[in-house]
Amino acid sequence: MPTRYTVVCDDDLSREIQRLAHENGLTEEEVLHQLLDLGLDALEAERAESP
Repeated sequence: MPTRYTVVCDDDLSREIQRLAHENGLTEEEVLHQLLDLGLDALEAERAESP
């Protein structure tokens, strides 16, 4: 079963998420999902590079 999280963003970040959604024909939820995936992938890659 999926877990639901709530994210609180300031106005600037919210506008950026809306802009990305609009430019890419996505929902704001999908933009957030993709940003989280990218961030988690970056963390995993960083850990793999660290001794």
